[in-house]
Amino acid sequence: MMMKQKENVENKISLWGAVGMGTGVMFGAAIFAVIGQVAELAGALFPLSYIGGAIIAAFSAYAYVKMANAYPSAGGIGMFFMKVYGKGTITASSSLLMAFSMVIAQSLVARTFGTYTLQLFNIGPESMLVPVLGVGLLIFTFLVNISNNDFIQTFTSIVSLIKIIGIALFSFAALMATSFSLEGVSGAVPDQPVLGFIASLALSLLSFKGFTTITNSGSEIVSPHKNIGKAITISIAILSLLYLLITLAVSSSLSIPEIVAARDYALAEAARPTLGIYGLWFTVGIAILATVTVCIGSVFAVSRMTAMLSKMKLIPHSHFGMEGTIQRHMLVYLLVIGVTLTIFFDLSRIASLGAIFYLVMDIIFQWGVLRRIRKDIKAKKSFIIAAIVLDVIALCGFLWLKVTTDILIVLLALVSISIIFIGEHYFLKYNLSEE
Repeated sequence: MMMKQKENVENKISLWGAVGMGTGVMFGAAIFAVIGQVAELAGALFPLSYIGGAIIAAFSAYAYVKMANAYPSAGGIGMFFMKVYGKGTITASSSLLMAFSMVIAQSLVARTFGTYTLQLFNIGPESMLVPVLGVGLLIFTFLVNISNNDFIQTFTSIVSLIKIIGIALFSFAALMATSFSLEGVSGAVPDQPVLGFIASLALSLLSFKGFTTITNSGSEIVSPHKNIGKAITISIAILSLLYLLITLAVSSSLSIPEIVAARDYALAEAARPTLGIYGLWFTVGIAILATVTVCIGSVFAVSRMTAMLSKMKLIPHSHFGMEGTIQRHMLVYLLVIGVTLTIFFDLSRIASLGAIFYLVMDIIFQWGVLRRIRKDIKAKKSFIIAAIVLDVIALCGFLWLKVTTDILIVLLALVSISIIFIGEHYFLKYNLSEE
């Protein structure tokens, strides 16, 4: 008879295990799949867009670190919202926005996995094999996540190190092959350079938002009061340098039109002219490792967070006849949603929806910290205001551009957010009245 799996295993993740999990989630689909979209919006400035994304993430992370130091919890952001807003619609809805943004990210990861894998066979992203491979990755991720924490920590940490070293070597090799020339993008200017650059920040931020995974596993990290902040800082610093190196390497191999044309697999395309077929294979191999670890780490974190929300009776939950823990049930729900998105949405729209959900959630969180709990957690007002301003600028710029180019995704985001808030309002109204 199998022993019952514990739902909370405290103090099992070391500092470097947390860094591995954080970088593992951050360094994945976003940089591999979104880099072409960022280049299309920002033109020759797209390497700076990732620096801008890092700056926004750093200011945003400040409040999370302060909250995590004060209230380390496996519930992560869900528990943070509870501390800020109490048990109500804002807490439940905002936590769900974060959860859905992470589920959306898993779909982005899955389609990126399929897109890059098919580059080994010179098959384009329009192939139906892309969602098929993506669904396969999600199923594999589900199986890994019903195992134990030790495997997840060891696997993500080791592979995170391999892929970071690997992509750094690729970037240096690509730059050396072109004698560090960036002539391909030096003169490229988008139609709306200022608005395009601002809008690109929302997408480049997707490459950093995985730092919240560390706070979601707060109570499981050794010495969380000091190590959560360290893990987040180290993760963002490592990825900032790596993304800058990657964007410069891509810029040395491809022009902006070429990057945009291959936007779903730009890193693989950048390897062809400078490093040949072996460079392509190497890059695709790193992309596969990156997407696998991202999926595993992200599903692990969001399943913990949604399980905590369910226990707090902030979101609806049904066993549907399934046995096991609530977290395992959440893994099933996440698999179903992720598979649906992977099949029916392309990379561009998945990324856009994830960016909007995340920025709306973060603005609500930062505002609550500023107005309600800043003094209790000893946070500096200026840092939180800066985070809010930067979030609002990135979100407004992105929405304005999308209204003119793809208004459907803006309408879908608005409808989805409205449904989440209205649905949670009536769910909590009904359940709280029965307590």
